[in-house]
Formats: sequence, C-alpha cells, structure tokens
Amino acid sequence: MSGGSRGAATRIFLGLVVGAGAGIACNAWLGHDHAGLRWFASNVAAKVGELFLRLLFMIVVPIVFTSLALGVAGLGGGAKVGRIGLKTIAWFLLTTAFAAALGIAMVDWFRPGDAVAPAMRDELMAASREEAAKRIAQAQGSGGFSIDMLLAIVPKNPVKAAADGDMLGLIFFALLLGLAAGTLPEAQKRPLLQVLDAIAAAATKIIGWAMQLAPFGVAGLVFEKSALFGASILQSLAAYLAVALGGLAIQQFVVLGGLCWLFAKVPPTVLFRRTRALMATAFSTSSSNATLPTTLATAENEFGVPRDLAGFVIPLGATLNMNGTALFEGVVVLFLAQVAGLDLPLATQLLVVLLSVLTAVGAAGVPGGSLPLIVTVLQQIGVDPSLLALVLGVDRLVDMARTVPNVTGDLVGALVIARGEGRLPGVASRP
Repeated sequence: MSGGSRGAATRIFLGLVVGAGAGIACNAWLGHDHAGLRWFASNVAAKVGELFLRLLFMIVVPIVFTSLALGVAGLGGGAKVGRIGLKTIAWFLLTTAFAAALGIAMVDWFRPGDAVAPAMRDELMAASREEAAKRIAQAQGSGGFSIDMLLAIVPKNPVKAAADGDMLGLIFFALLLGLAAGTLPEAQKRPLLQVLDAIAAAATKIIGWAMQLAPFGVAGLVFEKSALFGASILQSLAAYLAVALGGLAIQQFVVLGGLCWLFAKVPPTVLFRRTRALMATAFSTSSSNATLPTTLATAENEFGVPRDLAGFVIPLGATLNMNGTALFEGVVVLFLAQVAGLDLPLATQLLVVLLSVLTAVGAAGVPGGSLPLIVTVLQQIGVDPSLLALVLGVDRLVDMARTVPNVTGDLVGALVIARGEGRLPGVASRP
C-alpha cells in the first residue's frame, strides 16, 4: 500500500473509531432519547455525513458510464467481452448463492428466532409498525417479478435512466456504447474515447476531493447511528445480530478471503491490509454505489488490475453482486419464520436461497435498498410480512455490515477475472 493510501485508510478508520466511540459514550451518558443528543445527531452529525454521501453519489453515474464504456471498448471484440462477461456473471451469482445458503444454514443451526419472547416481539413490532407498513407498500407497488422487469433493463431514454439512478439501464447503454465504439475505425473511435477518458479523469479528481472529507463524513454517519441505538433493542435482538453479523464476518474474511487466495493468488493478509479504506467507506456509507469509486481506485492502484477489466467487472458487480445482501436476506427470512413458529422444509429453504439471490441482484445499492424485496420473499413462503418490523430498529447496523462483503466481493471478482485472463501482476510481494 502506498504512503498516501495508507494515510487515507488510517484517517478514515480514525473517523470511524471516533464517531462510534463518541456516539456510544453519549448514548450511555445521556440516553438515546435525550432531546439535545437527538438534535445534534440529526442536524449536525448526520448532515456532515449526508454531504459526504452526496459528493460520492454525485460522481457515481459518470464513473459507471465512463468506466464501463472505456472498459468494453478496451477489451476489444464482442467475443472477448462476452467471454469475460459470462465469467463475471457466473462468478457473482455463485458466490451470492453460497452467501445466501450460508446465512440460512447459520439460522438453522443457532435458531435465533427462538430467543425472542412474545412480549418483546409485540413491543418491537409496535415501535416499527409505520416503517414496516411503508416497506410493504413499496413491495406491493413494485408489482413483483415480471417480464417487464427484464424489458426495463433496456432504457427508453439513457439520460433519464442516469437521472433516476437506474443503474441497470445505465449499464446496458454503456455496454452497448462501448461495444459500438470498439467496432469504429480508429479515426472515429479515438476522439470518443478521449472524451470519455477525460470525463473519467475529472471524475477521479472530484473523488479525491470528496475523500478529503471522508474522515469527518464517516465520523458523522457512525456517530448518528451509535448515539441513537438503544441498548434494550440490541439486547433483545442479540441472538439475531450475532447470527447476522457472524455470518457476514465469515463470508467476508473466510469465504471471500479464501476464494481470493485460491483463485487470484492474493493472500488474505494482503487483500484485507490493502482494502482498509474500502471497507471503512463501505461500512460507513452502507452503499455499494457510493463506494464504487473507491472500489475502482483500490483495484487499480493497490492491486494493479488493468483499467479496462476493473472498469468492466466492478460496475457490474456493484449491481449484480450482493454477497452480503443475499446472506442477510436468508438470515432475516428464516429468523422471522422461526419467530412466527414456522419450521420451513428443505425445499422451501432452497426456494429462499433462490429468491434471495434474485432479489439481492435486484436490490438498490443504497441504504436499506433490500428491505422492500424481503417483503416479497416473505410473501412467497407464507410468512406475515409485517413481522419485518421486528428487525427494522437495528437494520442500519446490519446494513452497514452487509455492505462490506458486497463491495469486497466486487473487488475479489475483479482480481479473480484478471488472474484468469493472465493480467494480474504479482501483488503479494509488494509492501
């Protein structure tokens, strides 16, 4: 890791530690319902964090568009793009399915739903009844799975898709533009790629400016959540949190670390030492999309992934690869089934794995983006979706944690694909 990257990672982690420590101390001293603390958390700390998030979200669209278009054009012919694309999609779907199965297996083994007393269940549901109703309404408004969802991948207006944050539509247009650019004569292709490259360079510069605010933004985001968490709700859902966070930690450090070592030849110690800033950004923002610029920079600068490969694989991963989200969905669905007194047969649990993969792929890469889709899964297996209210009080904590394997999975996918293509340098020997 370079000196600048090491210093940036240290500052971000310092902001994370300071924000969490100050929030926990204020919560213990004043109580989460203290008016002054709630005002400061919502109107000062949260606003600093929101400014940081806005700067990152602002640059996501140009980064995704230029990275994909340049990546596809740089990869050359359609056959090569198709081969790498199929390998990328297969890798992401398999790791996401494994993550969902791991989450379900842990719930089956530890049975955290049995630890929630009926009285506490009723109290938690009453506290989050309005939020649960909102999530159910969102799921019902989406209309469920249909052929229209597939058609929507092809945007009628790519500019509108970019403005609306329709990442699948934007990715589809960028892929087509990159493929078309690759077929143009050199005299026509060069000026187009130069413009895209200049936009990408300017966007990268803006990211550098935004990351100067990262320690303060991270501290504000984490302070807000740690200051407002009540100890009682954490205690009542301790078993659920232990299984969810434990499963995410296993996916992050054992599964992804092991796969990276096995297929990309990058030892876990190297992987996690060089991704400290990436993990801190993912944890604090709770957004794969907001972390995308940092993921791209980490792949290129810390591991030497070629720009065209990183620009192709990682934006796809930010949309298609949701390791942490799939694991979380498997955990929360089976947890709520246990709370309801339902023992799901193996066939139904396999259905949950499939639905978790499908809905994780369709989840928005923003905080809380998977919650409406969990309602759909609950409805499919006959569990009352209003039970989702049980976990809403601690969802942001789990949301922050599940974003880390999401973005790490994107990076590992890029490393594995680059190694398979013979285009990954020997990173293990670098400091």
